[in-house]
Amino acid sequence: MRRLSSSLTFFYKRVFPVLWIGFVLTIFGVQIWVMQHARVNAPSPPFFPLVLVPLFMVGVMLLLYRKLLYDLLDEVWLDGDDLVVKNRGEKIRVALRDVMNVNATTMTNPRRVTLMLRTDSRFGRNLTFMPASPRGFMSAFQPDPIATELIGRVDALRGTSR
Repeated sequence: MRRLSSSLTFFYKRVFPVLWIGFVLTIFGVQIWVMQHARVNAPSPPFFPLVLVPLFMVGVMLLLYRKLLYDLLDEVWLDGDDLVVKNRGEKIRVALRDVMNVNATTMTNPRRVTLMLRTDSRFGRNLTFMPASPRGFMSAFQPDPIATELIGRVDALRGTSR
């Protein structure tokens, strides 16, 4: 069995949002502390931006999390002609023959590979994961090697390869 998904998926899905919210709360706390301990004669900063900026930062994080991270699967493994998919403690097997389409993003961070299935699975019809691909500046402009390999394997299983 070979792992196709990145080992950084846990960090992106679970640790990074907590660090982001912690950062925002720390900045908010420092701003409150500065307001409380400002000199008596110094003008106090307006309260509206003090609340608006952290709320905006949390909103941006929630939007990015929902669009780029929430639907990522925890682990995807290639086992012969099957995929072993793990997410939130559940595990399923998907035959590569049941994959209808393979789509990969190139200019996003994290990269995403989406497998569209012919039928619904426990995790839905679209299985999205973060591939364990080599990263670098030039690799951002090239197709993902894992997605390319999966396209070739699915094509070969369908018997339509030339």
